[in-house]
Amino acid sequence: MSNYAHVTYDYRGASVLVTGGTAGIGAGIAKAYKDAGAHVTITGTRSSPSEYDEDLSGYQYRSLDVLNNEQIDQLAASTQQVDILVNNAGANFMVENEYDPEIFDKSVQVNLLSAYRLASRLQPTLAKSALKGGASVIGLASLTSLFGVEVVPGYGAAKGGLAQLTKTLAIAWAKHHIRVNAIAAGFIRSRMMGPMMSMPEMMAPVFARTPLGRVGEPAEIAGAILFLTSGAASFVTGQTLVVDGGYSVQG
Repeated sequence: MSNYAHVTYDYRGASVLVTGGTAGIGAGIAKAYKDAGAHVTITGTRSSPSEYDEDLSGYQYRSLDVLNNEQIDQLAASTQQVDILVNNAGANFMVENEYDPEIFDKSVQVNLLSAYRLASRLQPTLAKSALKGGASVIGLASLTSLFGVEVVPGYGAAKGGLAQLTKTLAIAWAKHHIRVNAIAAGFIRSRMMGPMMSMPEMMAPVFARTPLGRVGEPAEIAGAILFLTSGAASFVTGQTLVVDGGYSVQG
């Protein structure tokens, strides 16, 4: 079972799909569900789990390029059971210049369109779930869902769209006993954050603005997600929960 400060989650019998679950936040989410007893499928971009340095033997692994709609459709078609879908896969393309229309399009595909496509294709399977509190779809939103960040216009547009999509799908799919929520993650220790965290001059203003005075850990995102997909949150849908140590509440 998975424990968070005296809170215990039991997901035995549940089938969970976490996209981008091989590293960073996705790996933290996948591990939390596995520790709670769930059957966890993760996706990654490589053809085989043996190509990763990490030990992925506790998961079912599926190769998925979220730029490839055919692969998304194939994954959904071959998934026989899913109670919880965590659309975690994502990336920003700042170094490729998201102001270029082609790169902007790629960012929106990776961070928004692929998430909707997979959720839509899996909706009939999710609707069959017997999970207490109903099936769940979780989107990984961002602080850029809340305010603008100049260097990532495509990423920000996609993450803003994901927060709005969460509301719409929550309304549309409630009759199918599917709850739809999102997490707006703040500054979380991950491979994507690595370069920024190695530069104290960049992190100093982040820490100064964050009431808790630190970056978050992947397990802290996972804890919020385990709550949202549990029976304890059975009356919660259409919400984007901000998990950022208080960064977004500072004036």
